[in-house]
Amino acid sequence: MLPNSGTLRKSFRDATLTVRLSGRITAANAGSLARETRRLLQGQESVRRIVVDCAELDDLDDYGLTVLLAIERLAVEQDAAFDLANVPAPVADRLRLYHWEQVRRRHQPTKAVERPGWLVAIGATVLEHLTDLAFMLEFLGGAAAAVGRFLVRPRSLRWNDCILTMQRTGVEALPIVGLISFLLGLIMAFMSSVQLQQFGANIYVASLVGLAMTRELGPVMTAIVVAGRSGSAFAAEIGTMRINEEIDALTVMGFDPLSFLTTPKIVAALLVVPMLTLFSDLFAIAGGMLVGIGMLDLTVYGYINQTITTLDLFDVFWGVGKSMVFAVLIAWIGCLRGFQVRGGADAVGRATTSAVVTSIFAIVLADSIFAVILRYWE
Repeated sequence: MLPNSGTLRKSFRDATLTVRLSGRITAANAGSLARETRRLLQGQESVRRIVVDCAELDDLDDYGLTVLLAIERLAVEQDAAFDLANVPAPVADRLRLYHWEQVRRRHQPTKAVERPGWLVAIGATVLEHLTDLAFMLEFLGGAAAAVGRFLVRPRSLRWNDCILTMQRTGVEALPIVGLISFLLGLIMAFMSSVQLQQFGANIYVASLVGLAMTRELGPVMTAIVVAGRSGSAFAAEIGTMRINEEIDALTVMGFDPLSFLTTPKIVAALLVVPMLTLFSDLFAIAGGMLVGIGMLDLTVYGYINQTITTLDLFDVFWGVGKSMVFAVLIAWIGCLRGFQVRGGADAVGRATTSAVVTSIFAIVLADSIFAVILRYWE
């Protein structure tokens, strides 16, 4: 070895292997020391602890960290503990400069584990879903309490954020909701006209489009569009704040994160989604009217008159009431998935996807319950 170059020695006692480093470990000798380390430590099956003694170590650079990481990796491979001992002050300062603990955690080697059996996997999945359900119910209670505080003290709501959320959720969604509803009404009128023309019942195309949109398709399609646009945005926004520790900062400053972040979104969705549903109904009726005038020889007056005759206020308000429930579900689930984010950027993506999927499932489930209620109500 060159003078003052890094050297490595080992000793074994009581299932503890001590590796003594001395001299300086730099880019010039780090590679050879790493290879020598692997050669000396392989085959030590009885070792239960590996200690790196740095008492004689003069200095090391960032390449020296690779030698320490190589020793730790061998320790993990042999199911042994790893420790640094007798670290001189200059070497300790150098390790802090290179953020040794962070580097060590980032490159922490892991042992391969056996995949659990199918029964264990099923049990773990069930427990995971039960935990998720418990958190959902807890979050629902907290969100309901936050909205209750708003109802008692309306001035406590951050109205500027609420209005901004209303713009993003409602105004900016109007073009896509209108286009989808117009095309949906057009398609429904076209498909139903094929059958109704055989019986000379062209006028009932207006009845079919009006009833189907106001009672079912209008609220459901609007809610699905809002879930895809705004529910995912709620989850991404709050999830990003979670990983950036902004929510923790709000808590430290004395703010309630649920009231601060969730209430404006729930109130905004509750106000704009019913209005979007009404616009959806109007655009769908306009789409059906286009088919009625162009293909079925109906007049504008005849089509509108038949629609008004068929519909009553109950049909309209039933759809609007459903849309209010859907709005609460979308805002609740979007915020919930955001608060559940743990980890990094990939966790935000998973939360966004989960928010959309869960919201759509909840919308369809709630609509099924409403259908059963309506069946027995009438």
